[in-house]
Amino acid sequence: MAIADSFLQELRERLDIESVVSPYVTLKRRGRLMVGLCPFHNEKTPSFTLYPETESFFCFGCNTGGEIITFIRLIENLDFVEAVKLLAQQAGMQMPEDGYDDSLSKKRQRMLSANREAAKFFHSNLNAPLGQEALEYLENRGISKPLIKRFGLGFAPDSWDALLDHMRGRGYSASELHEANLVRKSSKSGSDHYYDSFKNRIMIPIIDLRGNVVAFGGRILGQGIPKYVNTSDTLIYKKSNVVFALNLAKNKNDGKLILTEGYMDVIALHRGGFENSVACLGTALTNEQARLLARYAKEIILAYDSDEAGQRATQKALEVLGKTGLKIRVLKLSGGKDPDEIINKYGPGRIQALLDGADNETEYRFSRARVKYDLNTPDGRLGYLNEAVKVLADLNSPVELDIYASELSKELSVAKEAILAQVKSQSGRQKYERKKQREKELYKSAKKGLTSAGRGRARLPANCEAKEIKAEEIIISILLHNPDFYRKFKDRLGAELFSDEFHKRIYSLIAERIEADKNIDLTSLSQELSNQEMTDLSSLFVKGQDLSNTLAQYGDCVSVLEKAKRDSTIIEPGKLSNEEFLKLFEKPNNE
Repeated sequence: MAIADSFLQELRERLDIESVVSPYVTLKRRGRLMVGLCPFHNEKTPSFTLYPETESFFCFGCNTGGEIITFIRLIENLDFVEAVKLLAQQAGMQMPEDGYDDSLSKKRQRMLSANREAAKFFHSNLNAPLGQEALEYLENRGISKPLIKRFGLGFAPDSWDALLDHMRGRGYSASELHEANLVRKSSKSGSDHYYDSFKNRIMIPIIDLRGNVVAFGGRILGQGIPKYVNTSDTLIYKKSNVVFALNLAKNKNDGKLILTEGYMDVIALHRGGFENSVACLGTALTNEQARLLARYAKEIILAYDSDEAGQRATQKALEVLGKTGLKIRVLKLSGGKDPDEIINKYGPGRIQALLDGADNETEYRFSRARVKYDLNTPDGRLGYLNEAVKVLADLNSPVELDIYASELSKELSVAKEAILAQVKSQSGRQKYERKKQREKELYKSAKKGLTSAGRGRARLPANCEAKEIKAEEIIISILLHNPDFYRKFKDRLGAELFSDEFHKRIYSLIAERIEADKNIDLTSLSQELSNQEMTDLSSLFVKGQDLSNTLAQYGDCVSVLEKAKRDSTIIEPGKLSNEEFLKLFEKPNNE
């Protein structure tokens, strides 16, 4: 069952794609198009392109594309119906009462409801006798009741089934709670015994940007192992996509976010007045989290632990954040191993002083290199210089390079010209190494595409496609822009002529909708296709905008498929552009 085309078309007419995308991407006009940094992969040069005339988008960096519904599905991690609901609210439209399958949406809503009820249960326990010890623990750490309420903190009792019994009383089944990771199932074969996932722990709800409780972190009272127990990935939660407390910090950050390692660091910093503090849930910072941060800040201040593990995490975060174009600074923690300890010992004034003196990325990398060597010896100075040159070779700004080369020259009593010459040589080596790495990755990607089952036929690299595959792509590209061409060739072109299973599926879907007098625009097709299929289709749609889109061109492609079917021969892949490929077509009257 599907949402009516008429509803989707009205939604498309009421919401232009620029208004939908602009809250997530800073767009700049470039002629008739709009461009910005892609929210779906890390990049410094804009490759995300908006096409206002066709109400579509496509990123030439990661090949992600679609229309408004696909964009919301991807950016908000929603299913089709939920994305339509969200857009309908923005457009002031009432969702149709029936006519669509919202079973997955209902399941997600049920899980969100269960998490919300569990959070209320945990929170209420702090005001009960069984939660007295937990409340005292929080208060001893300086966490006041207003702060407890702000973060929705709670307590999981020292019981195997307290939450399970409570939730069953609210109408939730054990299997529903198990899917939400609120309870666990006995590992004994054939057992239907369930027990609480969290026991005798301070409970920290993880809340998404829309205010939904999507997961929990449970911290043990006092000392013990494991220190934290966290919700595993579920239908509504993927750890690598969520940043803790961003729902609170996104509107109070003045373009800056302080990124820490853990829940308690964030809570302590908020207590000290630093309400722009967030955490990446105890995992190494992911590309998805970095892109999310880039939507709400221009500068990230890393405040990871001062121990070796924390410094390794800082190095990793610098690599990930370096791809986003964000300004990065690093806090040099002193007086404690983490922000929580420092605030508890010295108060917020110490944190503010550390923030004022935070290193930028270059300074931090210099300081990390400097401590490895004895600068009183020639070997030590040379070792430090070699590492510092690698840092300078990564700088894109000539002004920055000049400033830091001058500083390094003074520090090591080495001629600035000699340092710059070394940087130039190192920069060339690094560019060569990056080029070789890209070639290696492209080779792996191409090899994977040639050998994986994928959508039914191994995808060949874009510049190395068989002649008939290229023809199939152009047929669909043109058809998306000129649906009337379908009837002119329907007697000659059937889905059975397509060799690529995805192309065959798309052509069949287009043909079916045209025969039923339905629309074949991207919005109408989006509910029939997965996000990946929409991306593949959007790629063809964008290619179609650059083609001549003539009936003769369409007919030439049909002839290629007809001839391939007759000959049943395998045409070797060749490196053909669209223009080169079209010159190879044999005209129907010459066959």
